[in-house]
Amino acid sequence: MNTKVITCMEENDKACLAEAGRILKAGGLVAFPTETVYGLGGDAFNPDSSRKIYAAKGRPSDNPLIVHICKWDDIYRLVSTAPEHAGKLAAAKKLADAFWPGPLTMILPKAEEVPEETTGGLRTVAVRMPSHKTALALIEASGGYVAAPSANTSGRPSPTLAKYVLEDMDGRIDMVIDGGEVGIGLESTIVDLTVSPAEILRPGYVTEAMLRTLLGEIETDRTVFDGNSGQAPKAPGMKYRHYAPKGELTIVSGEEEKTFSYINERLRQARAAGKRTAVIAAEETARNYDADIRKSLGGRTDGLSAAKRLYRVLRELDDEGAEIIYAEAFENTGLGAALMNRLLKAAGHRMIEL
Repeated sequence: MNTKVITCMEENDKACLAEAGRILKAGGLVAFPTETVYGLGGDAFNPDSSRKIYAAKGRPSDNPLIVHICKWDDIYRLVSTAPEHAGKLAAAKKLADAFWPGPLTMILPKAEEVPEETTGGLRTVAVRMPSHKTALALIEASGGYVAAPSANTSGRPSPTLAKYVLEDMDGRIDMVIDGGEVGIGLESTIVDLTVSPAEILRPGYVTEAMLRTLLGEIETDRTVFDGNSGQAPKAPGMKYRHYAPKGELTIVSGEEEKTFSYINERLRQARAAGKRTAVIAAEETARNYDADIRKSLGGRTDGLSAAKRLYRVLRELDDEGAEIIYAEAFENTGLGAALMNRLLKAAGHRMIEL
């Protein structure tokens, strides 16, 4: 398959979006920018499109896809409107009024029409409305319902630039829309509204504190931060390692001086064994490490900068041949919770606490 790349920096590029919309309507796949990461889109109501997404990504078929919409009323085709689910829809409307369009995905009971190929065999459906204007225009051009996970090979860091989409997807999909670098850099928050209290299954830009102001009591699934909790994940996609670089990544948490000493000693040992070493750190501390490659995620208090740079840094470490990688732990609050969740996933929950 020849993957066509088109540059579309404006939502009013009608020719570009019309062509991409035709591909989606015909059952093809289009990668496109959102405010979080690049998504790999297919027709959410076409089981063959969903199967193509799983095949292109090498993604396990029990890992649900998020359905992207461009206006609130479209949710009623996706979600069960049975009387017993009225409270869940009311909660969804409250969150949508506050955070949509934006980086929030809600899990709700699905309508019968939604194919189980799209929902990973579950009786629930994940729905979000992105705020990226090109994404919204594409969804509208395609008919309104685009199933889209991140546009990367399953397990690899999610793409924040079109060139990283092509690294994984060239020849596997029909089209890539290059809309430049994304704004946030981490996937959307996922909140499960089918349980009481509601539960965060993936932290993101919309934080637990933000959600609590509207929903009151809310919980976070223990497996978000604890890969050894013994608790069964609530969503199938939570079972799998994600965002991983090719090198071996370990996170180190502790007082600064102890962290510097521990990491530098391990770097020395790795280099003595002939390994190419790397460190991921805050801007304030990166210079304290004696690694072959040092990568800064920005200032320690600038969570948005760190979030935006994380996946790009992980991709760059692959490009630069990093084999042994150590990362500082970050504050596990606010957007830092999302950052630590992705780091832990990338490391396969390999973390040293000093």
